[in-house]
Amino acid sequence: MDKYILAIDQGTTSTRAIIFDQESNLIAIAQKELTMLYPHPGWVEQSANELWASVVSVISEVLAKANLKAGNVAAIGITNQRETTILWEKQSGLPIDHAIVWQSKQSDHYVQKLKEQGLEGWIQKKSGLRLDPYFSASKIRFLLDKHHLQKEAEEGKILFGTVDSFLVWKLTGGKCHISDVSNASRTMLMNLETLDYDDELLELWQIPRAMLPKICDTSAVYGYSDPSLFGEPIAIGAVAGDQQAALFGQTCFEKGMIKNTYGTGCFLLMNTKEQIIHSQNGLISSVGWKIKEEVDYVLEGSVFVAGAAVQWLRDGLKIIDDAAQSEVKATSIKSSEGVYVVPAFSGLGAPYWKPQVKGAIFGMNRGTKQAHLIRATLEALAYQTYDVVAAMQRDSGISLERLQVDGGASRNRFLMQFQSDILNCVVERSFISETTALGAAYLAGLAVGYWKDKEAIRANFKVGASYVPQMSEEERKESLAGWEKAIRSAMYFESC
Repeated sequence: MDKYILAIDQGTTSTRAIIFDQESNLIAIAQKELTMLYPHPGWVEQSANELWASVVSVISEVLAKANLKAGNVAAIGITNQRETTILWEKQSGLPIDHAIVWQSKQSDHYVQKLKEQGLEGWIQKKSGLRLDPYFSASKIRFLLDKHHLQKEAEEGKILFGTVDSFLVWKLTGGKCHISDVSNASRTMLMNLETLDYDDELLELWQIPRAMLPKICDTSAVYGYSDPSLFGEPIAIGAVAGDQQAALFGQTCFEKGMIKNTYGTGCFLLMNTKEQIIHSQNGLISSVGWKIKEEVDYVLEGSVFVAGAAVQWLRDGLKIIDDAAQSEVKATSIKSSEGVYVVPAFSGLGAPYWKPQVKGAIFGMNRGTKQAHLIRATLEALAYQTYDVVAAMQRDSGISLERLQVDGGASRNRFLMQFQSDILNCVVERSFISETTALGAAYLAGLAVGYWKDKEAIRANFKVGASYVPQMSEEERKESLAGWEKAIRSAMYFESC
């Protein structure tokens, strides 16, 4: 009987199930959109029950599409939106509230209080993370206080999990309450060195161990799906945060390798192998994965607005009809002619961390046309990526030779060529676009021997497109100097 790997890619806006074969070919895919809830300004929530129902639905659908049964699946790999927080009753398995999504800000007052106490540096040294409501700890605290559940949490009657934990719990019929190191490292409760929950951080947030999932390897058989779900039990062989899964799917296994996912924002990760780097340049440190005794750490920088800037051109300014048109318009002129767009619509992320900065346009004159604005917006994605890569190089001392890319905007040939020019390195887009799901599949396959080792996985990797620098050094320096001036001007404007 032929065997396959099934990957669940549970993202912020949709849930997908994808089946891969041993040569990394995509056999079938099923997708279900999710409802986003915005109860107050800055709050972002989802129904945890809807998340779970979507997973069951897409697994059943993808098996039907591929004409396969559960017995044909060697293992399930799960990758997920990372910091999103769910609390549920241990006995019933019912969520106590909506899931609080990673970008939600309702727990910010807890964070600000700790910042006032001067604890930011201490927390970052232990956890690798900046003190921000982005991460799970403050979200847990918010839900416990909101529902007055401290006592029940201490007794282990209320459980916490990021999305991976909740899905494994539901898939196994409540038999497994686990998370992996990549997700646990995003909670602000795990010590990067011990790979266990830190007692002092737990005490700081008043979060009891009894409610927390067991921290496990990224690639391991945690349990089996309940036979009532899909007819036969299926091994659950991997759990990984989405960005770490994408890094693995890009086969960035060596120290210094970097991937960039161009989605709504940009997420850049550098593999630092066994070295924990405490950033001095506005980045954060997490665990990439743990496979048996091997632990790979990562440096990460997030750009808040990337693909969202192209959506702004389409939906806000209405100067393009679709994302693909941005490439056509950008290449209709020879340059942006000194126009710079700073798309700080949600503030500036790494390495600046200036949430109050607003978007800005500089360098326009009477001859500026739509095409200049479009081109400058695409160029801004490359400049923002350059800023994060430069910070990574300063922190690590490693020079970038190649950037691995994925995500929707990585198919924009103008952008990728400009990215190569500005970074002065090769940019490679993988042949398989579903690198996040593929990473989860690889990790699950390793757990059950579907792939022998990482070398067998690397042999499957195919380059879809490659871009080499074509810009002169003089032009590159001039372009970067203009960008730096635009960024500083945007920050200065907000400070006035």
